[in-house]
Amino acid sequence: MTLVVLEDVEKSVLLPDDSRLEILRGISLSVGAGDHVSIVGRSGSGKSTLLNILGMLDAPTSGSVSFEGREVRRMRSGRLDRVRGDNVGFVFQQFNLLPGRTALDNVMMPLGHAKGRMFWNRRQIAADMLERVGLGHRIEQIADRLSGGEQQRVAIARALVRKPVLILADEPTGALDIDTGASVMSLLDEVATETDAALVTITHDLHVAARARRHYRLDAGRLEEADLRRAFEASTLSAPVPAAPEPAVASHAPAILPPLPTANGVDA
Repeated sequence: MTLVVLEDVEKSVLLPDDSRLEILRGISLSVGAGDHVSIVGRSGSGKSTLLNILGMLDAPTSGSVSFEGREVRRMRSGRLDRVRGDNVGFVFQQFNLLPGRTALDNVMMPLGHAKGRMFWNRRQIAADMLERVGLGHRIEQIADRLSGGEQQRVAIARALVRKPVLILADEPTGALDIDTGASVMSLLDEVATETDAALVTITHDLHVAARARRHYRLDAGRLEEADLRRAFEASTLSAPVPAAPEPAVASHAPAILPPLPTANGVDA
């Protein structure tokens, strides 16, 4: 089932000198249930903007965005908020945790708008999810006093607690060491597979990107399919490329990525 479709999406902003900055140009992308898509690109390439449009947090300047066959721009704001809250889980680059609140409070937050048993059992559901990400012993700890890796796990638990059909991860391993980052990506893969959710990851890290089944590169606001194996061969990386199924055949040759840094960075 197709979840979200972007057709000829453009995004630009008006600058103080009345000129326009083009961020996204003519992007078309379809993401279905069970998809795992990675998007790589340099800082400032528009990856976070694209993720926000996919998650219905931002609207394009032109073009259309549809979710489960319904055009997003035709939804009233209240309806859009409910659709996003019920169906989309965000793993933000900067965590966006509630300061001064416990890990449990943060993970419970999305369940405050749930209905029925999910609402009444929200404390136990949140505690179970924290246990799953390895923080069952830290549920009462103030979130902003946790380590960067632990805060990222809280953010992931919060994103997954409502079992979203679309998981959007913005540099999910950016604050983590290599081993913890690999564990976090395995968890995201596992949960997405269990629930047949789509997982879209934006990242600087080719190793993280290579875990996906479909790979794209965003450059100068344009989205193209990417051949990560050839990108690894062109880079100075010594580690092998993780095996991944071949992407769907496109009508044009996939783009070859120039070398990208392997160190996790912060996207603009």
